[in-house]
Amino acid sequence: MKRKIFMSLAILLAIWIGYRGYRIATTRSHSPKETVNFSYKDLNIEVTYSRPYKKGRIIFGEAKDRAWLPKGKFWTNGFRALTGLPRTSGALVPNGKYWRLGANDATEISFNKNIVFADKPVNAGKYRMYAVPNHNTWLIILNSELGKFGYFEPDHSLDVATVEIPVEMFPTETEQFTISFSNDSSGVKMNFIWEKTQVSVPLSIQ
Repeated sequence: MKRKIFMSLAILLAIWIGYRGYRIATTRSHSPKETVNFSYKDLNIEVTYSRPYKKGRIIFGEAKDRAWLPKGKFWTNGFRALTGLPRTSGALVPNGKYWRLGANDATEISFNKNIVFADKPVNAGKYRMYAVPNHNTWLIILNSELGKFGYFEPDHSLDVATVEIPVEMFPTETEQFTISFSNDSSGVKMNFIWEKTQVSVPLSIQ
């Protein structure tokens, strides 16, 4: 009897390991990586990020903890990363929580000139970029920690600039998360668009 139980557990473990290996091997294909380059006058900007799809999910809003999943850093970070099981039954990107602005690796942005990021001066260079979305405004943050997997939050002591940007309604529903740039007489805007939400950060050369 014990032998049968042991063999059953071993089979289940092998299936779980195989499933997790498959998830890890294929996860990047679900959110393809993209590099966006934009030039305006003497300013050159490059953003590298991964682009997840909506796939019928609620993207922005409130998240409610599942009753069966205990609280604590192990469960909110390690358990979900190891098992792939969701911690929340609500929005994919909950209000008031860290978001990597994409998927997979941390989103990174570089400028060739010293700029004004919304209303904050930022030196030329490369930065990690992330957000804390809320219903009416988002915090958009630049951080000097580079080359990291984006699931885990950065070292916040390395934050370089934090700006608060109002949320706008996008006229059509966008299936795949998009970072784009636009310019007009007022200058350059970096746009984050997903679902029917748009957040635009004004940029200018110092």
